[in-house]
Amino acid sequence: MKRKTWTIISLVATILLVALGFCIKQYYHFTVANFKSLDGESHAYHVYPNMSSDSLIAEIIGDYDMLSELAWCLHCRYLNFTQAKPGHYRFAEKISNRDLIRRLQFGEETPIKLSFTHSLRTREHVAGLMGQKLLLDSAEVIHRLNDKEYMSHFGLTPETAVCLFIPNTYEVYWTMSADQLFARMYKEYQRFWNEERLTKAQKLGLTPVEVATIASIIASETNKTEEYPIIASIYINRLNKGIALQACPTVIFAVGDFSMRRVLKRHLAIDSPYNTYKHRGLPPGPIRLARPDVIDAVLNAPKTDYLYMCANPDFSGTHVFSSSYTKHSAVAREYQRALNQRTVK
Repeated sequence: MKRKTWTIISLVATILLVALGFCIKQYYHFTVANFKSLDGESHAYHVYPNMSSDSLIAEIIGDYDMLSELAWCLHCRYLNFTQAKPGHYRFAEKISNRDLIRRLQFGEETPIKLSFTHSLRTREHVAGLMGQKLLLDSAEVIHRLNDKEYMSHFGLTPETAVCLFIPNTYEVYWTMSADQLFARMYKEYQRFWNEERLTKAQKLGLTPVEVATIASIIASETNKTEEYPIIASIYINRLNKGIALQACPTVIFAVGDFSMRRVLKRHLAIDSPYNTYKHRGLPPGPIRLARPDVIDAVLNAPKTDYLYMCANPDFSGTHVFSSSYTKHSAVAREYQRALNQRTVK
């Protein structure tokens, strides 16, 4: 009788220990780590609207080892997890069921880096970048950029809309709406145009948009940073004297062929407000996103008597600056001869 009793006790104890072990194991997967990266690295995923949780998990287990499928299923049921919120998520090399479910269930996204660079020239380029990097329809973005009333909320017009995007890298959320992103960029715009910069622009008799427009032309003229302030002084001098800017990059913008290597006479005849050979003053807006360092070069432009500039005939990428039209014409003829010798078209 005693032997039978001990057998029953041993059996019950064994069952309890097995059950306890199972519970501990499942609790471990729930609170510690049920998913371990196959390569020891973190991985990121885009969850699109109406994407099923099964499709997402199938994608995740392509990068992670799921230690217990049963634990995952039980915890999904326990936490009533059926649908992940859209977003961009990056998961560490180890993650528990609880943390994974919580983030997906409540939309705890990982910010992404959105970089605006001065290589973006048009509203279409800006909209295309947003459509590529975010869960946004580029058509929705371009609609806002072209909307006069909408852009007026930021003190801008469709022609000056690109001023809103100061070249830099920003942390944003993949699911941000167009309005949220525009509001964020406006805050960055206002932060950039602080009192110091506004005061400098005012002393030059320029608005922030006009400064950005000049900076966009300068950045299209040269990559030589040491020349930025001098070129800025030339454009400011010509504006103050009512002389046409005659900036080739504005003509290229008017033509719309950014692969052009040489501006010819037929291009100068184009009737466009961006053709600064035909129209005095600044074009309607920037011809590309204006970099902060070039904007600051304009704001800190030295006082010079230069009115002319021409690419150096030695093709060094530098320019020859002149206050005399006679000297400028001589350099320009030499440069044209050099182009012809190289058969640059």
